[in-house]
Amino acid sequence: GPAHLSRSRVRAKMAAAGSARVMGTVKVVKPLLSRNQSEAKRRVRELYRAWYREVPNTIQKFLLDISVKQGRDKVREMFMKNAHVTDPRIIDMLVIKGKMDLEETIQVWKQRTHIMRYFHETESPRPTDFLSRFYGGHDV
Repeated sequence: GPAHLSRSRVRAKMAAAGSARVMGTVKVVKPLLSRNQSEAKRRVRELYRAWYREVPNTIQKFLLDISVKQGRDKVREMFMKNAHVTDPRIIDMLVIKGKMDLEETIQVWKQRTHIMRYFHETESPRPTDFLSRFYGGHDV
């Protein structure tokens, strides 16, 4: 009878409230810079080209004992480390960090040791014991 009708109405209202709650949790995330992945990838390519062009200047400014090819190979390696990233916001964040790094390098706000650290990463793992770190010139 009438009690059954009101119970089903209550159930319907609860279901509607439940789905509204679920709908409320869907968050629309604003993009950092890029509206989609292809736009983000375009920014990556622009940054890559800027770094690629900057390598000879950096080698000269910091008197690095590496060839232009070695420098450019390292740039490629650093970019390839993040090739698996697909989220445009994360790509944008990496691009922003990469641009800051490039700017610091161009303005010579970095020191030679900062630049050379990129090259030591692939050559050998950082020592963990005190004396090796000390002799290697790492932070102790």
